[in-house]
Amino acid sequence: MDFYVTIGFLMLFFGMVAVEAGTISSDLNALLAFRQGVLDPQHALDSWDSTLIDPCTWFHVTCDNNKRVIRLDLMRYGLSGNLSPQLGTLDRLMYLELFGNNFDGPIPQELGNLVNLKSLDLYNNRFSGRIPPSLGKLRSLIFFRLNNNQLRGSIPGELGNIPTLKVVDVSSNHLCGPVPRGGSLSKVTYNYGNNPSINKPC
Repeated sequence: MDFYVTIGFLMLFFGMVAVEAGTISSDLNALLAFRQGVLDPQHALDSWDSTLIDPCTWFHVTCDNNKRVIRLDLMRYGLSGNLSPQLGTLDRLMYLELFGNNFDGPIPQELGNLVNLKSLDLYNNRFSGRIPPSLGKLRSLIFFRLNNNQLRGSIPGELGNIPTLKVVDVSSNHLCGPVPRGGSLSKVTYNYGNNPSINKPC
């Protein structure tokens, strides 16, 4: 009986190790997918070596004690291209700081899966399309800054479901429709100026 109990514990242990290794691997794959879609004129990503087993030694990437990615800091490096939807698999990410670049295309709705995110800073880029309502699932988010882009459509009312939200800046876009104020949006520092069609029908 003791033999089978020991075997059971060993299987459980190695299963847990495999799960953790898989999550480290998924972080690596997510960052490599991001890297593949980006033009990097200032060589900010030169240290991103795909042969390493984890990305924690790369510049601009911060990991926790379990070698999981918790922060991505790539501000003002002239980066361009589209954001990979695979960024949404970085489930320990707390800070996504990509402001002051030339990213374009849509904001992936998959970013709504970043349940530990505290700061989403995508301002001063060229993102277009709508603000994904899925971002209302970011229940740990404090700072939501998408200003100075080319976003269209309405401000999602789902943002009011984020209890921790303190700052919302969606100014200087091409947004339209009513400004939602329900839930936590009634208490935030809220900037939606310089959207010529705001409070007008979309």
